[in-house]
Amino acid sequence: MSVYPKDMLFTSESVTEGHPDKFCDQISDAVLDECLRHDPEARVACNTFVTMGLILVGGQITTTALFDVERVVSGVGNDIGYTSAKYSFDANAGTILRSFHRQSADINLGVTRAGGEIGAGDQGMMFGFACRQTKELMPLPIMLAHKLAMKLAEVRKRGVLPFLGPDGKTQVTVEYQDEKPVCVAYVVIAAQHTADVVTPDGILMAEEAKREIIAKVALPVLGDLVDRDTKFTINGTGKFLIGPQADTGLTGRKIVVDTYGGWAVHGGGAFSGKDATKVDRSAGYMARYAAKNIVAAELADECLVQLAYCIGLFDPISVMVNTYGTGKRPDGELASLLRKVFPLSPKGMIDHLQLRRPVFRKTAAYGHFGREDMVFTWERVDAVDELRAKAARRQ
Repeated sequence: MSVYPKDMLFTSESVTEGHPDKFCDQISDAVLDECLRHDPEARVACNTFVTMGLILVGGQITTTALFDVERVVSGVGNDIGYTSAKYSFDANAGTILRSFHRQSADINLGVTRAGGEIGAGDQGMMFGFACRQTKELMPLPIMLAHKLAMKLAEVRKRGVLPFLGPDGKTQVTVEYQDEKPVCVAYVVIAAQHTADVVTPDGILMAEEAKREIIAKVALPVLGDLVDRDTKFTINGTGKFLIGPQADTGLTGRKIVVDTYGGWAVHGGGAFSGKDATKVDRSAGYMARYAAKNIVAAELADECLVQLAYCIGLFDPISVMVNTYGTGKRPDGELASLLRKVFPLSPKGMIDHLQLRRPVFRKTAAYGHFGREDMVFTWERVDAVDELRAKAARRQ
């Protein structure tokens, strides 16, 4: 029993790695990774701002790591493909400014505790979600939007569609009947491109280029979910030549893209640029891990987990499970079970999910959840047997 109507249209969006906000997320996480590579105990809260010809990186960092910040920043831009003015941004030619300071000593009092224990680096509530709509146990609309965005990047980098630029957005509307996804109703793709595929009057992207995007990006991803009524809009304003030069990017502005595409609620805190003592990140990952394992253990078809913390304290001040009526056990019982099976202190989450590794830049584009790379430890379903055994003993 979903929280949504049985028959409906639901829409989610994603963005490519070259979107200005995602450019910033990746820079912030690349700086975090470089700190952790040299100093696993580093405390990092790094934010990035990108606009025409300027990248500003700053925040609070307490670390023994020494490295070339400018090299890290320009390296992200080069990897994405911002290497030429034809894409309206060149990471090697713009100005890179940085401004860092140490973590507040007042916060550190609550975070660094005796015996290696760690207090929560902030207050707040974090949500994790899982459902049976896809093999990744994620809502279908956001997974399709991510896969379209990935495909845009793939065909650009492989030279299949050489006119594409790094910036782009995807949006997918899925039709549900009796709570089941039956088809894709609408696809919106905004794809940055070069002047090669602009009509002679300079006003529009050529129709042939739009058809190529549908044929080589949309249809391979969407497959049988496309029917004769599916609508496509490619670059709805007409053309898309200008990227970050005409825009601004900020770390943490795509939190719904990062999570569940709007299907599940969000606690409000962004992930990128933060080390795992910040429970926005570590508890957000642990909540997903717990929800996914509950669904994988067939204890529910749909599961929302909320964890809430107080700055400086070890344990969550509340744990909530909502299975929307699909649970095989009462939600309160599942919440108690969750406390027994999963380590929920900041140190417990960091150790269990291996969150001191320099792996976070990879999370900063195409979603933090539903990913199959082994880097994403919170996507494992290795608690299934324990959950089933403990649930059976309570019957």
